[in-house]
Amino acid sequence: MNATSTGALLLCRADPETVRPLAHLLREQMLLARAGEEWSVLVPEGKPWRSGGEGRGTEQEAEPVERVVGGWATALAVGSTWPALALWWDADRAGFTLAAGFRRPVGYIWLTDGTPVGEDEAMRTFAVRLGLDPVLDVQALEELTRPDPDADADARLRGLLAVLTRTGLTLPAGLSPGESADRLRSVAAVQRGVERVEWAGWRDAVRVELDAVESSRIGPWVRGPRARAVAAAQLAAGLPLLLWGARRRSGGWVAAGAVLLAQGALGLAYERARASADAL
Repeated sequence: MNATSTGALLLCRADPETVRPLAHLLREQMLLARAGEEWSVLVPEGKPWRSGGEGRGTEQEAEPVERVVGGWATALAVGSTWPALALWWDADRAGFTLAAGFRRPVGYIWLTDGTPVGEDEAMRTFAVRLGLDPVLDVQALEELTRPDPDADADARLRGLLAVLTRTGLTLPAGLSPGESADRLRSVAAVQRGVERVEWAGWRDAVRVELDAVESSRIGPWVRGPRARAVAAAQLAAGLPLLLWGARRRSGGWVAAGAVLLAQGALGLAYERARASADAL
């Protein structure tokens, strides 16, 4: 490897449609493509990390690649129900960071020549969190933690990816550990169905998040006929409850009525606001 070969890939165990809303919130320009039936890959268009050069300026002030992409993986996993795996490499080392929910991320590092410098327990945790085979897959992963003079850091990451193919991961040809960020970007750009994800401001980000909620299982209770019916029922129940509590001078019933009124009003206001936004 050399300084120009610094690069990273962000793998998400979800389809692109599911990944897209959260990927917008990373506030980075990325290319999003399918990587198998259950996986997607995000390829950064920029290089927001320190590449190890001797020059001065923003590059020297940036963080190491593993810290940048590890932060992305953590942000994606915290806001989702699926794990995110960051693969990274530079002139000196290579490794991965797996993030899943609010649990502490797990990772492993190899030196450029393939020397393992991580903890063996990390591989077992990696296998458990991805639901891998506790015997065959764990054995294959543990092989990556043992000395092997014929396997450099790139080969170690390729071995990791080979294990993940059993979960349905299929990376497009050319998206391989050790390639430069420029090469990864050019390969991703020509993939079938690839789309560009970029930050478009907080207003659009909020809209993307709302779209994600509305398309989830709780969506019918947030917007639509069912949500409107619930809001109307809350208003219908809240007003008489509030008045009844006021007559009996019961603070608890007054509060309950006020909450129902507020929830019903907010529900109808949200429905109207979203309809207005869609009309724009």
